[in-house]
Amino acid sequence: MALSGPLGVGKTALARAILRGAGHAGEVPSPTFAIVQPYDDLALPIWHCDLYRVEEATELDELGLDEVLAEGALLVEWPERAGAAAWPQALRLFLQFADGGARGLTAQVPAAWKGRWPLPR
Repeated sequence: MALSGPLGVGKTALARAILRGAGHAGEVPSPTFAIVQPYDDLALPIWHCDLYRVEEATELDELGLDEVLAEGALLVEWPERAGAAAWPQALRLFLQFADGGARGLTAQVPAAWKGRWPLPR
């Protein structure tokens, strides 16, 4: 899952909620400095990544993120830092600021999610 939006919009807060919903009961620190925070205690291991400090997509090769997808899931903040071609099958959530301190959410749902994502009524 890819989480995009401006600084301070709530990407990490949403990531924390997703991890808690997946069953993680402990702390969920922001991976801004570590870049990757694995949660191997879950039924489906999730790696929470924050690519904000990544300057070039080639830096990601060292992290081995694509290998995680064979056995787990990625939850990626700032996915645009990986380049437009990264993770084409990912559910992409775009957060934005709205009036009165509210937040808006737009989803880009790829074909791979057909049948797994609720359709609008």
